[in-house]
Amino acid sequence: MIDALLNSIFTVVLTIIFLYKWIIIISAILSWVRPDPYNPIVQMLYRLTEPAYAFVRRYIPTVVGGMDLAPLILIFALIFLETFLKSLAF
Repeated sequence: MIDALLNSIFTVVLTIIFLYKWIIIISAILSWVRPDPYNPIVQMLYRLTEPAYAFVRRYIPTVVGGMDLAPLILIFALIFLETFLKSLAF
């Protein structure tokens, strides 16, 4: 019974990581086209991603050649975390 509970928790956490990776990708692509900042979807994406970007930027210089690499660093960190959790759970 405990095994099933842990398995379910790992599955939910892995799904959240998967969805957050897509949120980061969509946010990064939208930043290339300068969307309307008053659009509710753009505001939601900004609120979901900016705290994580700020955390990465605090410890790693992310601007290289005028391009911000914080989304890429964050995606790599999430891929590492996802792989690590999968190896633990399954």
